[in-house]
Amino acid sequence: QVQLEESGGGLVQPGGSLRLSCAASGFIFRFYAMNWYRQAPGKEREWVAKINSGGSTNYADSVKGRFAISRDNAESTVYLQMNNLKPEDTAVYYCNAHWVANDFWGQGTQVTVSS
Repeated sequence: QVQLEESGGGLVQPGGSLRLSCAASGFIFRFYAMNWYRQAPGKEREWVAKINSGGSTNYADSVKGRFAISRDNAESTVYLQMNNLKPEDTAVYYCNAHWVANDFWGQGTQVTVSS
């Protein structure tokens, strides 16, 4: 069955870095655009970054220049490198796979930025 498993979240001080991973299985990973979303307490889920099947990337303005999305098709894994983290980056981060009418989601990983 389809699985997306996020890892790498945790507690980090402002200005610190984290690298999130999302391991995929159960579908043809290389066909899919991969996204990262996040949801902060009391807020709606928001899109953070995208990498399409060809490797092109897009970012939300709030993370541009600080976050970098990448993918390893051989390992069916997508990454989110997060640098210069801010308290407002605190959220549950979700991995999403999208292709045609298919949308798959992971369970999320908590990122907390606090001193």
